[in-house]
Amino acid sequence: AIRLVESGGGAVQAGGSLRLSCDVIGYAWTYSGHCMAWFRQVPGKEREGVGSLIIDGRASPQYGDSVKGRFTISHNEDKTALYLQMDSLEPEDTAMYYCASDGVCRGSGWQSAEAFPIWGQGTQVTVSS
Repeated sequence: AIRLVESGGGAVQAGGSLRLSCDVIGYAWTYSGHCMAWFRQVPGKEREGVGSLIIDGRASPQYGDSVKGRFTISHNEDKTALYLQMDSLEPEDTAMYYCASDGVCRGSGWQSAEAFPIWGQGTQVTVSS
């Protein structure tokens, strides 16, 4: 079975940028057409969908309203890594960020964490003002 390993988190000042990586370990060559996503969660709040895309899909990536225009989700050509480029970071972006796979990308269903059965352990992002 595949494993997802996030990296790239850290502390950054407001207005800065950060790039998160999600390494897909094991059977990545079968991931064309799979729905993958980034989520984030802060204490006391539900896990929030940040962005999603279909690996090698024709549809454009989807984004949560709070990050649209600032964050960009993508993957590498050999399908072994999912990325989240975060620009214009705000203190409100502080959260644990998770990579997820094998969900449903159509419609708005991807925004539900329950739709994704495979998760990484998360990487912390802290944005200071």
